[in-house]
Amino acid sequence: EITIASNCIFLKFDDTKFRPTFYTVEDRLVAEDRASSIMKLDGMIKIIPYDLKKFIKSDSNSIYINFVRHYKNFPRFTSNFESIVYWGGTVSYLNMQLAYYIGISEIYLIGFDHDYKKPSHLDEQQGTVITSHSKDKNHFNENYFGPGFRWHDPMVNRMEQSYIVSKKFFDLNDTKIYNATVGGALEVFPRIEFDSLFNKE
Repeated sequence: EITIASNCIFLKFDDTKFRPTFYTVEDRLVAEDRASSIMKLDGMIKIIPYDLKKFIKSDSNSIYINFVRHYKNFPRFTSNFESIVYWGGTVSYLNMQLAYYIGISEIYLIGFDHDYKKPSHLDEQQGTVITSHSKDKNHFNENYFGPGFRWHDPMVNRMEQSYIVSKKFFDLNDTKIYNATVGGALEVFPRIEFDSLFNKE
């Protein structure tokens, strides 16, 4: 299978043999704070915006993209990934544009909680940037955005706008997309049972 995973997925690598085909990051805070870990990743193709090259140096596995963060008529979905890729408030939106570009006809979303607990009273927030002083309650690992790491206010409503636009694009372009997450609050895409994706023989 072709798989795409993002950000701090490498924190899961000690627990599983899973390695994605493609690794993506587009958040400046993740790129800056986790640069050393990202640069050590091997055995996968890393997709990185050009403006993050100052944090994540190139290697034989890296491809840099023209990632546009500020543009009119948000959110837009690209049909020409080689030329331009649009920001959508979540790295998942980049991943969906990548999936379409490489020709995936059926997309399955896994791990999309689409629901975030508010920062702890111990955390600091300046504008949309939160600096953690507490364990991460929103991800699979408490150190994902644990003490000392920075993260952006997720703004779930903005993310949902992007998911709605991607769903419309896929519907118009004969691409099926399903939410295979166990639980979670994302209802933009039709649901499918996680266990049904795997041959149990």
